[in-house]
Amino acid sequence: MTGRSPHADQRPHLAVVEVTRFRPRDTDYHAYVDMLNSRLAAEAEAQGFRVTRTGAADVGTAQLLAITDSAEAIVIMGGEDIAPRFYDGSPSYPAQGQHFETADEGQLALVRRAFGRGTPLLGICRGHQIINVAFGGTLQQDIGDDTIHKNLGAPVARAMAGHPVDLAEGSDLARALDAQSVQVQSAHHQSIDELGSGLVVVGTAPDGSPEAVEHRSAPITGVQFHPEDPGAPDGQLASLVSELGRAVRQNSGEISLSA
Repeated sequence: MTGRSPHADQRPHLAVVEVTRFRPRDTDYHAYVDMLNSRLAAEAEAQGFRVTRTGAADVGTAQLLAITDSAEAIVIMGGEDIAPRFYDGSPSYPAQGQHFETADEGQLALVRRAFGRGTPLLGICRGHQIINVAFGGTLQQDIGDDTIHKNLGAPVARAMAGHPVDLAEGSDLARALDAQSVQVQSAHHQSIDELGSGLVVVGTAPDGSPEAVEHRSAPITGVQFHPEDPGAPDGQLASLVSELGRAVRQNSGEISLSA
């Protein structure tokens, strides 16, 4: 973790990393994604973080790593599919959309650097999948139409579907959410297939889909669902942001591992 100057803003730096801050050809989707990302940023600010927001596709890998170099925690947000070449997937698949390969490259590099540094990192939806791919995992490229994970055919603002997720006993996620089963909001057509090295599944949907992962030896967590959605249970987003704060304090020595 990068030290803070005594004259600088003393709040811990949370880097919120998005796919892009600009989607002029897809304004409805962008407005919805921006709303979700803004809710996450607002909650983090309310909990005492200094938040920066960066579109990985807008700056490139080198600049993304420079911008986030001082980050004491990172959140990788949702967005478009990861390009198949990064996980040896088929170049053509059902429901394929736009890819932002510059964002993929930058976010994958960011996860790997966070792992090396021990920087707390949370991945949401696409971010959850980025974590898996960063550690060598693969994706199921389309989960099909008969699924609990999206409202098929609904406008983007109503695409979220609610369903339960069972959490692994003793996991950091179960502790953070103070539950063994939670209701979540999700909207995705891809999911984790082969699990990345060092990751363990800590959240499972009724259909067996991996809905949350943690790294065995680093403060890295991915959730396929959207705690930042307005329809998510009260307190879910706050609890996950609070867990990032706890991990930052743990890294700085302000609290012990058992706290």
